[in-house]
Amino acid sequence: MKDKIAIGCDHAGFVLKTALIEYLKNNEYEVIDLGTNSEEEQVDYPDYAKLVGKEVGNGNAKYGILICGTGIGISISANRMPKIRAALCYETKLATLAREHNDANILVLGGRIIAPQKAIWILEEFLNTKFSNRHQQRVEKIELGDIKNV
Repeated sequence: MKDKIAIGCDHAGFVLKTALIEYLKNNEYEVIDLGTNSEEEQVDYPDYAKLVGKEVGNGNAKYGILICGTGIGISISANRMPKIRAALCYETKLATLAREHNDANILVLGGRIIAPQKAIWILEEFLNTKFSNRHQQRVEKIELGDIKNV
């Protein structure tokens, strides 16, 4: 079994979440599906950001995936949590840089923006890219909230 991945979405991300779970399971990842479980009932994305953020932040999952309509709201919500570096990625190159430069631990996608096959390519890039330690000092500043006033 490969890494454990926590995944969650609101109603707008349900269809894409289902496709990504199938991909992950077919590729031997352990999946923690935190909902939602329907596209019918409207739910609030911050609730799912919190659920996935807790799993990643406490080390129960190595990575997380979050999906809402655009990915914007759920990424803002997730990034308010300790130890979370959620990156909204619409292209594979963004997933590469999010992992290499920012040690992103949650991939965020827009369920109404990205087709399932493209989302899988972005996810593959995210999971297969290692963090470049040359950016460690910057990541530590994010973790500590040590961002100076400009």
